Amino acid sequence: MENFPKDIYTEPTPDVNTLANLGPFTGMAGIWTGRRGLDVNPKADGPEKQAFIEHMELQPIDAQTNGPQLFYGLRYHTRIVKPDDVETFHDQVGYWLWEPATGNIILTLSIPRGQTAMATGKTTADATSFTLKAVRGSTVNGISSNPFLEHAFRTDAYTITVTKHADGSWSYEQETTLAIPGQSEPFAHTDRNTLHKIGEPTPNPTARAALEI
Repeated sequence: MENFPKDIYTEPTPDVNTLANLGPFTGMAGIWTGRRGLDVNPKADGPEKQAFIEHMELQPIDAQTNGPQLFYGLRYHTRIVKPDDVETFHDQVGYWLWEPATGNIILTLSIPRGQTAMATGKTTADATSFTLKAVRGSTVNGISSNPFLEHAFRTDAYTITVTKHADGSWSYEQETTLAIPGQSEPFAHTDRNTLHKIGEPTPNPTARAALEI
């Protein structure tokens, strides 16, 4: 059980510079591209492998508080297309959040097919690899899907592992466990890619304001 403080109202005074306080997410802020993605997804006649190209933007946000709880984080948007195609193959938005006091990390995600999730994990500020997980039915790291997805491609679990590399790039491997009618075993829907920086982040609003003083 979490050791929560008795005072649930008093807020801390955060550092205005989010980029200096991202802990394990340090180095992930900015604009990124990955051209060697691989998606393995379910089809009626068996698993399909699909190459993809990804554009991801992660921008620092002002520190967030829930009473004494303090998060530093990144707001992200990723758009994925198939090679030589302009139609969006996958679109996703959300936040990466780091809680320095506890080592807790959170990934929120939402996709425009009627699904949202919150994955959680625990790590250290200097970690170069970390894992987060969401599970169906949880009230603290759960998964919520629209009625059709809950029926046809029920998501029972989601896991993502991020690894930062010495050359400044970073990669992810994720597995979404699906229960599909007519299939006796869960299907492991997997995605992976390596991201390379093509643009620097924009400092968060309070950091920009401090620079202007």
